[in-house]
Amino acid sequence: MNKNVGPIDKVIRLIIAIALVGLYFMNVIPSPFDYVGLALAGIMVLTTVINFCPLYLPFGIKTCRKKR
Repeated sequence: MNKNVGPIDKVIRLIIAIALVGLYFMNVIPSPFDYVGLALAGIMVLTTVINFCPLYLPFGIKTCRKKR
């Protein structure tokens, strides 16, 4: 598995994940979508930790820097 998530992308993913979790605990998101928001937050944290996003593969996107 090649890395395709860069440092700026990681920060953005973590900010969105924290926001989704915060919205869940403040009961802002309506009931059927609150678990979807938590699932998305979990996926964003997971892709941040493993430095790999499977949705980037079909489009050939890489936000990480190339090693010399």
